Amino acid sequence: MSLAKNLEFLKHLPKVDGLRFADFGRSADTSSPLAEVKGFGDNPGNLRMFKFVPAQLQTPRALVVVLHGCGQTAAGYDLGAGWSTLARHYGFALVMPEQQRANNGNTCFNWFNPEDTARDSGEARSIREMIAHMVETHRVDSRRIFITGLSAGGGMTTVMLATYPDVFAAGAVIAGLPYGIASNLREALDGMFHSPARPERELGDFVRRASNHRGPWPKISVWHGSADRTVNPGNANEIVKQWLDLHDLPAAPMAETIVDGHPRQAWWDKNGETLVESYAITDMAHGTPLGLADNDQRYGVEGAFLIEAGISSSYHIAKFFGLTGWIPDAAKIAEAKAAAPQPARSPAPHLARSIRAAVAEPAEPKREDARGLDIGRIITRALTAAGLMK
Repeated sequence: MSLAKNLEFLKHLPKVDGLRFADFGRSADTSSPLAEVKGFGDNPGNLRMFKFVPAQLQTPRALVVVLHGCGQTAAGYDLGAGWSTLARHYGFALVMPEQQRANNGNTCFNWFNPEDTARDSGEARSIREMIAHMVETHRVDSRRIFITGLSAGGGMTTVMLATYPDVFAAGAVIAGLPYGIASNLREALDGMFHSPARPERELGDFVRRASNHRGPWPKISVWHGSADRTVNPGNANEIVKQWLDLHDLPAAPMAETIVDGHPRQAWWDKNGETLVESYAITDMAHGTPLGLADNDQRYGVEGAFLIEAGISSSYHIAKFFGLTGWIPDAAKIAEAKAAAPQPARSPAPHLARSIRAAVAEPAEPKREDARGLDIGRIITRALTAAGLMK
């Protein structure tokens, strides 16, 4: 991550007098769309709760729980990964728990601490209480609750999926770790750096022992950079193995495709519904992958552990959750676009389309050279169509 890109990320963060860079997003600021909720219920994990509920909600109402990584805040990760922008566009609610430095010096969720990773205990219980509060307060459909997280937040995502599989329809883990592989710091570091391989059944049993639930199990989407040196990419394979065992699916992927330049593997059930998918983000280090979505929208801002990779993980995760099909009526779309400032976007995708269109247009015979194409004319036409030349 370049210094320039980190400075650009910091420039977008809330500005509060007297705070250091490391403190950004830690206070209740007015520039973040997230609102803090206090007194949401039992809070044995001593976490903070932030939420975002757009004016329009799709029906039945859905909720996404988003867990930040180490050194991050709820507001900072929301800015970087673009979840509130997605929530506003597609009409679903967000809850974003935030770790406190008193619990963990690096503000990591304690995904390996037995007191925080058991059902109805510690941080896991606090997050469950936040969900219950959202369901009651905003009439969220209990069948449409999802969770995602980065790094330690990814580790806590697998904790929540394992300890409360009856609560979640699906989850997505970015640069995270499987449930149950560590119960202390030494084991956590070994898992992060070495990712020792375990038998599928052993991994599945970690989850089966976490609750009395015996299925059906949540769907899962796994994301990991192939050049991650903070959390070994082997952890993605171990998470996949864990959930393939729970879903009783074969080890070999049922489909292998390329999505926005990166390999994706998928497994589905007898009805054709994808239950497990895995993205290996080529040459990406530790972080959340960012890029243009299928709808040419950009969700998020580059920063520390928020990496331009040509693929929008937040959008694809929301799509995997089944949340991107809802569109409000045309009048309200226009109103939202007029009210919301639109970030500047690179003309590259539009230029590429313009070049393809220009090449496809028939050239006038008198302007063709001996090889059949007037390249200068094609480039001029493409630049004009892309709005880069008058």
